[in-house]
Amino acid sequence: MSSRKTRSFFLWPLVASACFLLSVAFFPNNPYKVTPQKDLDQREDPKQKLTSHNSTKVKMGCDFSKGKWVPDSGGPAYTNATCRTLMESKDCLKYGKDTDYLNWRWKPNGCELPRFEARMFLDIVRGKRMAFAGDSVARNQLESLLCLLSEVETPLDVDKDAEDKFRTWYFKSYDFTIMKLWTRFLVEETERMINGSASGVFDLHLDRINTKWTEKLPLINYLVISDSHWFFRKNYLYEGGKLIGCTFCSEANLTDLGINYAVQRAFRTALKYLSKCEKCEGLLTFLRTFTPAHFENGTWNSGGDCKRIRPANEGDVSFSGTDWELRNAQVEEVKKLQVEKPKGAKHFMLLDVTRAMTMRPDAHPGSHWNNKWMGGYNDCLHWCLPGPIDMWNELLFALLKEDTP
Repeated sequence: MSSRKTRSFFLWPLVASACFLLSVAFFPNNPYKVTPQKDLDQREDPKQKLTSHNSTKVKMGCDFSKGKWVPDSGGPAYTNATCRTLMESKDCLKYGKDTDYLNWRWKPNGCELPRFEARMFLDIVRGKRMAFAGDSVARNQLESLLCLLSEVETPLDVDKDAEDKFRTWYFKSYDFTIMKLWTRFLVEETERMINGSASGVFDLHLDRINTKWTEKLPLINYLVISDSHWFFRKNYLYEGGKLIGCTFCSEANLTDLGINYAVQRAFRTALKYLSKCEKCEGLLTFLRTFTPAHFENGTWNSGGDCKRIRPANEGDVSFSGTDWELRNAQVEEVKKLQVEKPKGAKHFMLLDVTRAMTMRPDAHPGSHWNNKWMGGYNDCLHWCLPGPIDMWNELLFALLKEDTP
């Protein structure tokens, strides 16, 4: 999974949401490139319909992370007509994308992933608060959830900061709050300036949490944490206040420690902070694993595109290399906490979607997005709405049901 990187500077009064979402995930000078994937064919499955609580009870022990995409004629759970919060930059159908990417459903091996039931989800989280912490792909999942829940109620957009990095929605009928907590790296960061201009290169203190997002955590009941795309650039790494190395660098007397090291240490810091957070009583944290970009024929700023029109078969993709190593690093850090379970430790669960999304090179906006502020650039990192990203929230729904008495 490759990720592109965007500059963090934008004229907010003009560019607003669509351009911002691209800016927080695409980055300049990205040296990482995804291996192209083969086309495939398939199709068909039962029509979507709401089921009862008993009929959608999660099968305990089911590994939702392994499976395949199967044909599905059920159609999307929502459209741009029913979801008033749908971002223009993800409204792929409005901008001419063929609908075939919607006709597939994730089928775990040996079990079923329950379809999303908005009313039941809202019943489970009634009176609670949920936050999504991470970059613009974390925001992408939040947008998916807002659209899925809009089939029952359109949320109130109650608060946001000037740069739309921290934002809050409220479902009045259920007293349920959703928050966006935007963070590039999870840990403390400082962008280097060159001649007074932002360089796109950061100093990262891998052992220090970024308090701009964690200060919002008190009173949060559910946290979905994800990140990694901003690490695909030249960054300088610090621990204990000392420079210990870098990533994507070639400098004398400085070791390139690799992106896997940087990501694992950042998640270790974040998860340990959450596990010991005295003000986060009762917090249930879901770590959503790394998801790939599918640029081919170049990078985001050198003509790269994503024109695949079918999901890929397992045999057509590689579950190794950088993408898989990052996923494994994230899983390892969660499992450590699950095993150790120190006294008073918080509860952690995995939304392991890396394998499933590696097989969906067909589901990015590509050229089918409102890109008037970035003409000529394709978005092969974020995911269309509606689309297979909705599966992430089906998985979230399944795990919430499993955790709810």
